[in-house]
Amino acid sequence: MRRREFLSGTAALASMTAPGFATEPGAPGPALYVPPEEGAHARTFMQWPVNRSVYRDRWFLQQVQATIAEVANTLAEFEPVTMLMASEHQARAAASLSEAVEIWDIPTDDLWCRDCGPIFAQKADGTLAVSHIQFNGWGGKQTDVNDRDIARRLAERLGLELVPSGLVGESGGVDHDGHGLMMAHASSWDTVSRNSGLSPDEIIDRLLNAYGAERMIWADGLRGEDITDYHIDSLARFTGPGRVLMNLPSTPDPRDPFHQTARETHEALLAAGLSVEVIPEPERRRVNSYDFVASYVNYYVCNGAVLTAEFGDPDTDAIAVDALARHYPGREIIALNVDPLGEIGGGIHCATQQMPMV
Repeated sequence: MRRREFLSGTAALASMTAPGFATEPGAPGPALYVPPEEGAHARTFMQWPVNRSVYRDRWFLQQVQATIAEVANTLAEFEPVTMLMASEHQARAAASLSEAVEIWDIPTDDLWCRDCGPIFAQKADGTLAVSHIQFNGWGGKQTDVNDRDIARRLAERLGLELVPSGLVGESGGVDHDGHGLMMAHASSWDTVSRNSGLSPDEIIDRLLNAYGAERMIWADGLRGEDITDYHIDSLARFTGPGRVLMNLPSTPDPRDPFHQTARETHEALLAAGLSVEVIPEPERRRVNSYDFVASYVNYYVCNGAVLTAEFGDPDTDAIAVDALARHYPGREIIALNVDPLGEIGGGIHCATQQMPMV
């Protein structure tokens, strides 16, 4: 299922403050703080896609698996990588995975470890816990028989405390700078099928507590046009305190709701006083379908490198690599052809989940 073909305001602005530890109001549990992605990693977790109700075309599933293997093999040159899958898939998958990629017997449906996987948070005593946002298949839009339990099963295997956030959703629907500031589209969180019993203020409070942050930029977003309800991590990413890298079309199409929502989010970020650098969307790409996600900012920062996508437009591909090199000095910038991920509505960041070094 392509995530953008499932279904075919005003922002509350905030300023930056120092990071801290917070607990959910009225809920027991330790104070938590999620380090920024550019901090040191102990490892990266990924998921092997297998579910044939999601991937009805066997040939295309093989293309997606090959892409996931290439991302994992590349990451394994910089830090440990653990691929999750059920035992019956391991022999076939191992043939395409580097020996450096460790395989754990945790069953999966799809590849979106950013959304299904655990959010690793540091407790006040310096140890790790899992700050748990319950995944439910993007509001029940896709099967999640195995994926709904990924975070819990990993917490159990690692011997880490699972701390409920009181939220249903996906961590791809929020981005944080690790210094007190977060941003999200309300459309990914305030929905009938995710957090219907909570007010927007309650959702924001619980997100801040889940990450140990202080302030939220809460833009409207876009409901009902893709399975994620417009995750922020394909549009804008923090690259440090007060700095954002954003992907926008050079010439927005007034008929395209994604373009209009992106413009509104851009205005919200500027109004919040952030430094926002824009990377233009590719105009000459290999895949031209409407629902293809051509996001340069759905990159992943690992130990010593940044993995990003290239789409076949030499001009914008080069602009993206240059921008990432400036925002992440001292790291190797590696651009990969991950078109099969764009065809199903995601990218490298969506497929990865970091475990910080503590």
